[in-house]
Parts: sequence; C-alpha cells; structure tokens
Amino acid sequence: MPSKKNTKYLSLLVLFFTFSFGFSQNTSKFKVVLDAGHGGEDPGAIKNGIKEKDIVLDVVLKIGKILEKNNSIEVVYTRKTDVFIGLRERANIANKAKANLFISVHCNGVKSTAARGTETFVMGMSRTDTNLDIAKKENGVIFLEKDYNEKYKGFDPNNPETLLGLKILQEEFLDQSISLASEIETNFVKNNNRFSRGVKQQPIWVLDATVMPGVLIELGFVTHPEEGKYLSSEKGKEEMSESISNAIVSYKNNFFNGVVAERETVENVIPTKVDSNSESNSSDNSNNEKSNKTYYKVQISAGTKKLDTKPSNFKGLKQISVEKDKKVYKYFYGEETDLVACKKKLEEAKKKGFTSAYIVTFTK
Repeated sequence: MPSKKNTKYLSLLVLFFTFSFGFSQNTSKFKVVLDAGHGGEDPGAIKNGIKEKDIVLDVVLKIGKILEKNNSIEVVYTRKTDVFIGLRERANIANKAKANLFISVHCNGVKSTAARGTETFVMGMSRTDTNLDIAKKENGVIFLEKDYNEKYKGFDPNNPETLLGLKILQEEFLDQSISLASEIETNFVKNNNRFSRGVKQQPIWVLDATVMPGVLIELGFVTHPEEGKYLSSEKGKEEMSESISNAIVSYKNNFFNGVVAERETVENVIPTKVDSNSESNSSDNSNNEKSNKTYYKVQISAGTKKLDTKPSNFKGLKQISVEKDKKVYKYFYGEETDLVACKKKLEEAKKKGFTSAYIVTFTK
C-alpha cells in the first residue's frame, strides 16, 4: 500500500498533468504560434543581398494568412514586423499563449556555396533535463498562476519521480513533433521538388524552452546560388508556406479531433489510466482515418544501399517495406490506419534498437 506521502505525490502529479494538458491540448480551438527567426539588428544568414530575416518573415506571414482562413485555428505571431525578439521572449510568447504547437522558421547559411536542402529540427532528448529546467525556471509563466501554490503545494521539480513524470510528457511531445517534422519534409519533396536533408534532433534552445510540441524549419541555404534565388522569390515563398500550412492542418486533424484526440494523449502520458473502451475507440479512429485515406508507417532507417526486406536484415522485424526517394532507400516498419496502433509499432522498433525511428504520415 502506498504511503500517505506517495499518495499525496501521485495526486499532485496527476494535477500537474491535468494542468499541463489543459493548456497544451486545448480542443476548443487549435492554437499555433508562428515564429519568424531573427529580425531587427539580427539579420540571420546573408548572401548576395538576401537576408534570412526577410525571407522567414514573409513565409510566416503567408502561413498565417492561410491558417487564419480556418475558423478552428488561432494564429499567434512572435513578430509580424522587422523587429528583434530575444529567444526567451519567443518562448514566453508561446508558453503564455498556451499554444498547441510552436513553429519556428529559419534559413541556413554556410561558407560553402554547395550546401543545399531543407531540414526540420525537433527537440534533442539528450538535453531533456536541461529542457525541463528551462521550462520550470526561465519560463515560469506556465506554472506561476495565481493559485499555483495552493494547487501544487508540495510539488518538487527536483524530485526524481516528478522528473520521470515530466520526461514522459516531453517524450510524448517529441513523438508529435517528429510526426509533424516528417510531414513538412515530405511535403517539401513531393510538392515543391526540394532536396531534403531530413528530420533531425538537436538541443535547440527555443524548442527546449517551449512546453508544447514544436519544430524548427530550415527552409534552405541562402548561400546556395540557385536555392537562394528560390528562397527569396515570391513563388518559392508561396510554395513553402503552403507545404508547411498543409502539414500543420494535417497534424491538427491527426492529434486534435475533439474528445478522442484528448483521450489518446492523456493515455499516452499516464499509461496506468487505461480506458476500458479503448479498443472500440481505436476501431472508430481506424474507420475515420480510412475514410480520409490516411495511414501511418514507422521509418526505421534510410541509405543508398538497397536491402532485402527479410527480417534478418532488420533485427527480426517483419512487415518491412521500402520506398526509393531519388538515390535514397527508406525502410518502413508496419502500416496502420490507426495512429495509436502505429505508436505501438514505433515502440517495438525502438526496443529492437532503431532508436531514431519515427512515424511518417501517408495520404492516398
């Protein structure tokens, strides 16, 4: 039997999760924070008169214009003009808005003129502890409500058990962020004929400091002659904003479909709270996704060498499929119309050693 102290702790932890998902999983209106990188005295990458700060602001405003046509989406901007906003303030804007999603848009720039391609970053789990510390100490607006002390009296962020609970929450956000990042990169390739450098995990401060799913998108290299022209062109900015907007809407539909989406998220965060009707609910989700012709696979690896899809080549995993994207072969595990079922496949793949595996959304 748990002690009174442990019982009190568990109650506080459940309250914390309830509070956290009260702001991050708001199902009444899906709230997106759009962050145009740099600005003002910080131009970002520059080459041949092309400035990163100008490109990303134009793209963000175009994304916002598209999303604002959807009555179920609310858009918040960290900046709408050429002004400098510090990283901490960008995170504070997103956290204070109680957003469901954080999108930061940037461009790359290096000395070499050969580097090119898009890439989308998600939070690096190698800095999970740092991330939680930032979220608690430097972005206290999330936790410092008027009645915070009354609600969470005795809640100790330094308690290892509390940290474990918060890590579960962060990992759930990471799964969602990877799903979105994958769709953005897929859209860039399929819709805009871009070269993708893939989805990557890095300890990027602004992603670590926002307590919600989020991605940082690198639209391409301003230092590449052809890509720089594309990035600064009206055509390029229109195409990129449409690809990103489509991915955001798809993400919203996948993760925030009213009560069902909320129930699934809470179950993933607190596994002991199992819904006795989860099997029937999953069936309903599957039927809805079939009607939308959306399905999910787990990407476990990619390379230039084509492998036989037999289990021995993939640590015993069956149901392996392969797709060729230019010169790269991408290998996938499973195929599910139910996102919850695909998450189980993702767990299986990671247990087999494919630790950087992630879910990819397909639409027929």
